[in-house]
Order: sequence, then structure tokens, then C-alpha cells
Amino acid sequence: MAIRGSVETSLAELAARVRRRADGHSGRFLLGIAGPPGAGKSTLARGIRDELNLAAGASIAEVAPMDGFHLTNAQLRAAGFLDRKGEPDTFDIDGYVARLRTVRETEPGTPVSWPTYDREIHEPVPGGIVFDRQSIVVTEGNYLLLDDRAHPAWAAVRPLLDETWYLDVPRPIIEQRLLRRHIRGGRTLEAARTKVAHSDLRNAALVESTRTRADLVLRKAGRRYRID
Repeated sequence: MAIRGSVETSLAELAARVRRRADGHSGRFLLGIAGPPGAGKSTLARGIRDELNLAAGASIAEVAPMDGFHLTNAQLRAAGFLDRKGEPDTFDIDGYVARLRTVRETEPGTPVSWPTYDREIHEPVPGGIVFDRQSIVVTEGNYLLLDDRAHPAWAAVRPLLDETWYLDVPRPIIEQRLLRRHIRGGRTLEAARTKVAHSDLRNAALVESTRTRADLVLRKAGRRYRID
């Protein structure tokens, strides 16, 4: 159930919420963090993981990024989708759902590999993470809450998650972050602006339409987060 009102909370308090929900949970507990590109989902996911592990004094949590399921550049190029990389149909959604289900259904102690994404070579990396004894999985990505006729396969994600958060960020901040990301990745300023305007912001609008499906909506507030 979504929390109503607006209250500020710390990263440690958010992690404690996850730990309370996960305690006594049968098998692994899966937290999903959704939000538009450039929202800071990866930073929040890593922060929750680190707080959980610090409080437990052991590795009880790990991050499972959706970005590891980007189709390869060769696959995108062959399909004519390379310029649309990052849109819903440029991911291996069936692979993502299958791996989520495997992580969820596998008892801690049995290794399960998970692909990551290398932003230097702009390619997925098979087996970049291995889940073993971790009982909490934090998966983050744009489309975790997507449920529409144009992209029906994504609707299978939400039922596999025990709780979902949406990280909300004002559009101007998203634009600035994405421009910097694309320039760091090797694009010219003009190419970066084109990518943001014609692909990223369209993706952001689609993701924003899924906001109401989250259990918790968060906004960054300095070093804390505001629950809306």
C-alpha cells in the first residue's frame, strides 16, 4: 500500500524498512526501484544495499540492475534500433523476467549469476554479479512498473517484486544529468542533445506514467529522501 502525505527519511531508515519487510520472508525478498532515466536509481539501489550490509555486518543484499539486459549493440544494429537504445523494446525483457524468477525462487546459498552493463564499452557483461547467500535483491531500472498494450511483456515484472519504489526527479534535472552522461560516453554535445530530446525524454514520459503503480514514491531532498 502506498504511503500518503509527505515526510522526509534517511537512506538508513529506508534500508531499515526493507529489512523489516524482508525479515521472516520465505526465500529472497525482491525490491524494485523504478524511475525515469537519469533519476539516480543506481545510486539509491547501491545505497540501500550498502546500508543493509553495514547494519547486518554481512553481505545480505546485492543489486540486480535491469541494464544488464540491454540487447547487444550488434543485435540493435542488425534490427535498426541502435539509435533508440534504452527504449522498452531494446532490452531482453524475457531474459530479465526469467532471471528475476530464478533469483526469487532459488534458495540463498545456491549461486545465481546476473549480467551487468559496462558504460565504457556500452555493452552488457554476462555474469557480472553472482548472488549467493544474499537474501535481499534490489533491482532497478526504468520499466519495472510498465504495463501497457504496446509493451505487454514488461507487465510480468511487477508480480515478481515484493515491493516497488518510484524515484521521482524534476525534468530539468533529468535533462542535465543525461546530457552529461552521453557526453562522458563519447557523444558530441549536439549528438547528446539529439539523444536526450528524441529518445530519453520520450522514455521518461512513458516511465512517469507508471508512477502510480509504485508502493512508495520518493524524491531526493539533500542527503535525505522525501516520501510523497
